[in-house]
Order: sequence, then C-alpha cells, then structure tokens
Amino acid sequence: AELQTLADASGDDSPHRANEPYRRAIIGMYGRIAQTAADLCGVAAVPASLVVALPYLNADELARDLNTIADSLKANNSAALVHGRLNHLIEAVHVFGFHLATIDLRQNSEVHEVCVAELLKNGAVHEDYLALNEDQRCELLLNELHNPRLLSSPWLAQSEQLIGELAIFNKARELRARFGERLIEQAIISKATSVSDMLEVALMMKETGLASSQFCAFDIVPLFETIEDLQAAPEVMEAWFKIPVVQTWLNQRARTQEVMLGYSDSNKDGGFLTSNWSLYEAQQALTKIALAADVSMSFFHGRGGSVGRGGGPSYEAILAQPAGSVAGRIRLTEQGEVIGAKYGDPDLGLRNLETLVAAGLETSAATTSDAHDWREFEVAMRDMSDLSFKAYRKLVYETDGFTEFFRAATPINEIAQLNIGSRPSARKPSMRIEDLRAIPWVFSWSQARIMLPGWYGVGSAFTTWVGDDAARLQVLRDMYTGWPFFKSVISNVDMILSKTDLAIASRYAEMVADKDLSARIFGEIVNEWTRTFDMLQKITGQAVLLSDNPTLARSLRNRLPYLDPLNHLQVELLKRYRAGDESIEVQNGIHIAINGLAAGLRNSG
Repeated sequence: AELQTLADASGDDSPHRANEPYRRAIIGMYGRIAQTAADLCGVAAVPASLVVALPYLNADELARDLNTIADSLKANNSAALVHGRLNHLIEAVHVFGFHLATIDLRQNSEVHEVCVAELLKNGAVHEDYLALNEDQRCELLLNELHNPRLLSSPWLAQSEQLIGELAIFNKARELRARFGERLIEQAIISKATSVSDMLEVALMMKETGLASSQFCAFDIVPLFETIEDLQAAPEVMEAWFKIPVVQTWLNQRARTQEVMLGYSDSNKDGGFLTSNWSLYEAQQALTKIALAADVSMSFFHGRGGSVGRGGGPSYEAILAQPAGSVAGRIRLTEQGEVIGAKYGDPDLGLRNLETLVAAGLETSAATTSDAHDWREFEVAMRDMSDLSFKAYRKLVYETDGFTEFFRAATPINEIAQLNIGSRPSARKPSMRIEDLRAIPWVFSWSQARIMLPGWYGVGSAFTTWVGDDAARLQVLRDMYTGWPFFKSVISNVDMILSKTDLAIASRYAEMVADKDLSARIFGEIVNEWTRTFDMLQKITGQAVLLSDNPTLARSLRNRLPYLDPLNHLQVELLKRYRAGDESIEVQNGIHIAINGLAAGLRNSG
C-alpha cells in the first residue's frame, strides 16, 4: 500500500506505465531529487525529469521513500533485488545526506582572541580584553553570551581578519540551513589552553546567529597540543562542565563532548615518550572528569603518518588507549602519503576500515571496571617520561647550535622553498624550532634517515631509570608483555629504529659547515640511538630489530636497496643547490628524491 501511494503521488500519469508502480514511484522520486539538486546547488538534472515535483526537505525523506521500495520488494518475494545497489544507496543516503562530507571549522585560538578583543572594543564593552586575566575574561565573555545584543555593526570599521572570521561563521550558518546541520558539527580550536579560548568561539558564533545562552549550533572542540596543554586539559574541561550555560548546551546535544588531542606538536615539544605518556594521562583524566559530569566524551586523535606524529599500526594504537576512553566512538585523522597507501585500493581500504572498526569494538567492549590495575607500571612510566623529556629538551632546545645543525643536516630549507606540503613550514617568519610546524620537522628528519622525533630520549630514559637494578629491568619486560600501551610504544620505536641509517645520516651531517658542531651533535644522536637499541634488546629479548614483525622486516629489506641511492643522490643535489646551482634540473631532482624517499619509507611525514 505504501508503494502504491508513492507511485500515485509521483505525478507520472502516462497510461503506458499505469501497471508499473515501481517505475512510477522512482520517476516521482527522480523528479524530487532533480528539484532538490536545482534548489540546493543550481544543478540541472541530466536526463531531465519527466515530472515537476517538490524538492526533498532533507535526506531522511529520500531515505524513507527508498525504504518504502525496499520493504515492498521484500514483501513481494523480490528481496534479492534489494541486496546490492539499493541497499548501498540507502546506506549512502544515511551516511552522506545531501552534504557528502561532514566538515569541521578549525582556527587558532590566538586568532579568536584578537577578533573577540576587537569586537569588545568596537562594542564599547572593554578597551583592552587582551590585558585581562583568565577569570576576568571568562566573566566578561559569559556576560556577553547572556546579552542578546550584538557587538558588530555594518557601520563600524573592522579589520580584515575580523571580517574574514565572521564571514566564515556566517557562511557556515547559511550552508547548514541549506544542506542540513550535519554539514558542520564541530568548531575546533587549535592551541587551546583555557576555558576562555572556548568561550571566545561561542561569542563569535553568537555574533553570527549560531549560539546564545540557550543554544549552541556546534560542539566547541578544544585541541590540546603541547605537553603543558595536555597536562592542563583535565582542569580546563572540569571548569568548562561547571558553567551553567555549557550545561544547557550539553543537554541539547545529548550530553556529548569531543576533545581533540595533538600528537605532532606534543612530540615536537617533549619528544616521543613524553608525548605518548602525556596523551595517555590526559585521556585517562578526561574520561574520569566526563564520567563525573555525566558527559559522554569522545576523543579526536590528530595523528600523522609518522611515528613522531602519532602514526604506526592503528589497531595496536586503539587497543593501547586508556580503559573507558573509547566508548563506542573514536575519531582520527589519516594524512599525507598514508591515505594513498591505506585507501588507494578498494580492497585495502575496506581492510583498513575493518581493522579500525574491529579495534574500536574490542576496546569499547572493555569497560573501565574490566581494566587491569596498571598503577605500578604508570608510576614507572611517569618517571621515565620525565627523564625522556629532559634528555630530549636538552638536545633540541638547550644545545647551542642545534638549530644550525638541523637546518644544515636535513632538507628542511629546501622543503620550505620548494612548496612541498599543504601549509607554510613555519607558523611565523622565524628560524626558531618553536615556530616550525610539526610536519616539516618530522619529515626533514626522516628524509635524512635519522628519524629523531620517533625515538630520541627513549634510550636515556630507560637506561637512567633501570640503572644497575635487575628488578627494574624486569618491570620493563613485564610492561612490554602485559600492558598494551607500553607494547605499542616499544613496537613503534622498534619500527622507527629499523628505518634509521646512521651511515647515511652521517653524509647529511657532513653538510654542516661547522665541523666541530656537527661532530658534537651527531655524536649525541649516535650515542642515544645506541642506548635505545640496547634497551630495546634487553626489554624484548630480541637481538634484531623487527624480530616480531617479519612481514615488515622483509618489506624493508626489499625496499631499502632502492631507497639508499636516493639518499646519496639527494645529498649531492642539496650540496649543488646550496652552492648556488638553482637550475630547474637540480630543483626537480631534489623534489623527486624527497617524494621517492617518502613513498619508500612510508609513515615518514
């Protein structure tokens, strides 16, 4: 009966199709889809619709009609026709709606801060918002969120930055009204450090009709990136949940909250071991705070392709998350060459997606009450993280001439000049490592076959913590065999050490003009690599890297003979380029070598 009703409402009154209800129903649906495409996107349907029809108001209406056809076919002994294209289409409508992909808004907290300061000054609320402390900022912002009047006006002069930011929020509101709310669901704040960073976004949204004291269109998602920010994250979110207006927003959003975790910047800030431990501790603490606040918190893992940016096997990484932190939902980024490697082939893509789902289900099935008591291991890990942090910071940020060594011994300057990558290599026009983006930082070290962000500091931490104490070494062995988190850490260090080649790296170090500086810093790198390798042997009981991963070991054995010559060619081309030969042939050669090494090494950037 429902199918017949759909056919009768189709507008198709051709006598030739009077006894073809499915065809008539689909002709009517096609007419509605054609009108929807015309209204939403200005697209003219080809072929043209046979009927004039009203558009679908939303994708759920289309899904309902498709399900009517599917149910009718099943009721009429034609279920085989449902399986395949029709089922796939119904699923696609549920996943993609009329918007295709759900996208995020994302901006740096410093930009929001400056824009809000300008708005408050223009609205004669406060002359110098930037001079206020955190408590004063929060009080002021909350007062403004409860005030219905707007701060911006077409009659007031505004900076280009403020005009641009408001235009983005206005466009977001317009597109959500057109394509549905699922088009944009999150506003992510890069380098979030405080509650005021989150309230500033809410105020920008209020200015553009996306928020008030009664509703908030987006989930405001802080991205905690540095070690310090990750350590402060639990306190920030606890204060956020205590704000009455936030409670109102949470109630409207089924009490869900997303938090994004930064792998790249935390690694560049504190090294591999400290980054991983800080991320683990932050999730553990945030999960408890969310539970106490009756909030369902999910984590968005900003992983990169390289181990130094959170890369490595996804299955093990998800299983290594703290108990209760993956409650049926996990979100992560796939970047760079990893996308082509994992999803370039349909069968590989399906396998990788199934792997993620399997790990997510397995982790979600284990609740916090099922968790093992890792407290002894966690205390040890905390101590080793502190030791690793000091060793890493001592080399990267406290060694005179390290920046000079890094810029001469890796192709970082060429990567920046040759426009390789989606964004500028540095956040500010500066030579400081602090201002360098994490992606070129990691990528440069991998090109030189040093892979420093993926292992430096680990050997010092383990060696110092164990000392001559056999009992402590046994603790590390127990951590390796019994604790998924530590197993994942060791596995990633094992993999990244296998991709380093200190002999090739020494050729890159020769490009440093100051030979004493080069010998001193490269000597430290070699010593730390040796310490790390020795400790891995003692912990795992394996004399050779990748002993427990023969597939990867075989793959690397097959790949490296093709990659090593590329490194030697790259060094020669870099020398010519830096000596003044900027010919297109040399530039292309450097570019090709960079691409070849990235593709061959994989998870390198």
